[in-house]
Amino acid sequence: MKPINVAFASKKLEKEVESISDKEFKDEIEEIINKLKEKPDSGIHIPQKLWPKEYIKLYCITNLWKFDLRNGCRIIYTIKNDELRILCIILDCFSHKEYERKFKY
Repeated sequence: MKPINVAFASKKLEKEVESISDKEFKDEIEEIINKLKEKPDSGIHIPQKLWPKEYIKLYCITNLWKFDLRNGCRIIYTIKNDELRILCIILDCFSHKEYERKFKY
């Protein structure tokens, strides 16, 4: 079985998540990261027709997933799979309003 790793798409995003002061929210994000390490496709699959062009261009994604958090925020991620490992890359963590804007709902 291949090892499963979780990473952030950017240092900026990683620092934003690390600086969250709400302990419950931060714990929920940690829970999700642990779920991804166990089962990368445990989120909600986002159909390709809804993918923001920005993600396709910046990250060359071939799949897109999300987790809905209790406070209305969303975590968006993609899964990369190569011969050596499976990598879940967290692309965004934002409010529901920002999610709607990015996905043009």
